Amino acid sequence: MPKCDVRDPLDKTKLIRFMDEIGKAATGPGRIYLVGGATALLLDIRSQTIDIDIKLDPEPPGVFEAIAVLKDRLNVSVELASPDDFLPALPGWRTRGEFIARRGMVDFYNYDFYGQALAKLLRGHDQDLTDVRAYVELDKVVPKILLELLHQVEDELIRYPAINRQSLVARVEAFVQEHEHR
Repeated sequence: MPKCDVRDPLDKTKLIRFMDEIGKAATGPGRIYLVGGATALLLDIRSQTIDIDIKLDPEPPGVFEAIAVLKDRLNVSVELASPDDFLPALPGWRTRGEFIARRGMVDFYNYDFYGQALAKLLRGHDQDLTDVRAYVELDKVVPKILLELLHQVEDELIRYPAINRQSLVARVEAFVQEHEHR
């Protein structure tokens, strides 16, 4: 198995520089959705993260060439990873993406907070749970709506054999109960 490059932790300043450079380098329009730690940096939930998780939809021309250069120049790790790689895409996820900025011809968005929250609750790491609680506190996620969206895609979970459907539903229901006041 090839050894992965070790990269420096990413902070908000470096993330914004990455966005600026991608915008300059892209040769056409497109959207880049930021996910996970990158979203947490922009919301000031965290001061650093390990990598930049992104979803391209539609893919800006020239973005992969730019990423190949920037990952070394900025010493950052970039991953194509979003909640819909691990779970069914939630209905309306694109309309719930939060616009961040336009750089050149590229529009940057935070990926749908409900999709991010569901993926983080599925994974269940302490940092993930902290992030989801922060989404609620920042009014990015209403827990009852999160549960409703999960129910809308619940039958599609069969296509994701690694997911224990009952366990995920129970975890989201417990999270909703914990945050009933919202």
